[in-house]
Amino acid sequence: MTPYYLTAPIYYVNAAPHLGHAYTTIVADAMTRFARLTGREAMFITGADEHGDKIVQAAARSGRPVRKFTDEMSAAFRALWPELDAEPARFVRTSSPEHREVVRAFLQKIYETGDIYFGEYGGCYCYGCERFYTEKELEDGVCPQHRVKPEYINEKNYFFRMSRYQDRLKQHILDNPGFIRPERYRSEALALLEGDILDDLCISRPKARLDWGIELPFDPDYVCYVWFDALLAYFTALGGPESAEFKHFWPGEHLVAKDILKPHAVFWPTMLMAAGLPLYSRLHVHGYWLSRAAKMSKSIGNVVPPLETARSLGLDAFRYFLLREMRFGSDADFSEEALTVRYNADLANDLGNLFSRVLTMAARYCSGKVPAPGADTETERDLKSLASDSLADFQRLFAGSSFSDALEALWNLVRALNKYVDASAPWTLAAAGDQERLDTVLYTLLECMRKTALHLLPVMPGKSALMLAQLGVPVDEKEGPPSGALNGEAENFGLLPAGAPLAPASNLFPRAETDKSKGRIGKGRATP
Repeated sequence: MTPYYLTAPIYYVNAAPHLGHAYTTIVADAMTRFARLTGREAMFITGADEHGDKIVQAAARSGRPVRKFTDEMSAAFRALWPELDAEPARFVRTSSPEHREVVRAFLQKIYETGDIYFGEYGGCYCYGCERFYTEKELEDGVCPQHRVKPEYINEKNYFFRMSRYQDRLKQHILDNPGFIRPERYRSEALALLEGDILDDLCISRPKARLDWGIELPFDPDYVCYVWFDALLAYFTALGGPESAEFKHFWPGEHLVAKDILKPHAVFWPTMLMAAGLPLYSRLHVHGYWLSRAAKMSKSIGNVVPPLETARSLGLDAFRYFLLREMRFGSDADFSEEALTVRYNADLANDLGNLFSRVLTMAARYCSGKVPAPGADTETERDLKSLASDSLADFQRLFAGSSFSDALEALWNLVRALNKYVDASAPWTLAAAGDQERLDTVLYTLLECMRKTALHLLPVMPGKSALMLAQLGVPVDEKEGPPSGALNGEAENFGLLPAGAPLAPASNLFPRAETDKSKGRIGKGRATP
């Protein structure tokens, strides 16, 4: 199978990480774990975007030299990922010597082909976006992202002949429907390429105005535009376009929020075309997490701190909530109430209660070991058919970035298993002494629970590993689950070995209660 290389954004470190950064990185981690479970060699990378006006301004406000400021902020981002159980293979800093050399070599290459020229330009410059806007891109005369009026700047700079690749990029998007997804963002990218001729891209800043950046190899009086610089970090992580690792992993896939669609859907592919390099294979675009119905912003005081929130109900529940609550591509509203409701309904009541009930009965009726099943009845055959559909749907939807729908498909099975417990009534079978039927029912439940836990590994790696351990099939802590572990799981049953030792009880997700007087979430007692 082809290797899987996924990039999360190279995050701009002018402020501390927030829920949006956590979400993107957790999604990247889940996608990579899922790829491994389907048998692919997989890794994802992220990093710190450290150049540009906003970094210099933020450092000045903090009273620290820009180098010290970026060192500290980049360290804060890097330290967050292990706390979220996210495992990027590389963390690229755009201020590193390795990245600088990749950028300078790339610039020199397209400069020598004639795709970079020197010119004079006057335009509306937004310091928040660190880019020039045309009049038609502004909304009522203000930046559409920051809602402030840009400053008019006239200066000499270097430009990339981006317009040369407009038609070629448009045709590539039309010919490859899955190149940008969801569909709404593919349509948005096509809209950027229609109508007026695509403008050339200003790719430098004069050192007289900004000297914190990567110096152009062909003019020491200028530094590289931050967006041209940052996108190349995806190459730096692989050692540059000439490395063996690049040749092995590229083309990769990118995961971004919708506010950086244009740089990734237009700037980056035209840059790759100019350099004669293959385009990335896919761009995944997600919406915003809103707080109090507004995009999170420190200025309006609605930023959600990821670690504090994750610790309120546990990291795995937090990861589950983020992937379950947001329909990928759309915006979603975050609140502690929504987190508590989702936790109690899906995890405490459905999944946690299922494990608690079944393992308690297995300890009582089967000496705490996986029983050997007897013959299936029509009830088991129907349940296995539902399980096959549910697991196949989960795999298909998760591979297509429809994480919320994938988890809903899996919960069709979880809810069916709870109904099967009630309908089969193992306690009645035990009282009647029908051990063969009892063993069949409990084995069917335990096997389907194993499949559920296995499929949840990308979403809740910690709790899923615990579930598998409780079912007598522990996952190696260092190596993780075997590559390709999901292959065949939707079709094949009976893989849980009879006689495997089971946990005598389970309390995975104690029911949560909200202390409204203090505005905090806390865990109560497990559902009986």
